[in-house]
Amino acid sequence: MKRATVTKGSGNIFRDLGFSEEKSAELILKSSLLQALQDTIRSRAWKQVETAARLGIDQAKVSKLLAGQMAGFSVERLVHFLSFLGQDVEVTVRQAPRGRRYGTVRSKLAKQLVKTPR
Repeated sequence: MKRATVTKGSGNIFRDLGFSEEKSAELILKSSLLQALQDTIRSRAWKQVETAARLGIDQAKVSKLLAGQMAGFSVERLVHFLSFLGQDVEVTVRQAPRGRRYGTVRSKLAKQLVKTPR
């Protein structure tokens, strides 16, 4: 039996997949916003049609969001959707540590999204 070769990841899946530093930073941010949006919608047990009406988009776009398709949704639009659904979105900017040429983008979701009434 042949042994599989395993390469340790860098901690940034998008860089590991070959995206540029700039694009991977955007994708990390978008993916965390999308996860928060999905969690919010699912915690409220809304149907796609109801979610679409509340967000002012069509049901097909809600389906794409829930399926994890980020294409066609900007960071700004995802932030708008979260805000519209009563979620606070917080961005912190600080100086990168000495010796590091570029800053990094990290995202952190709140441990639990608060379930609100329908």
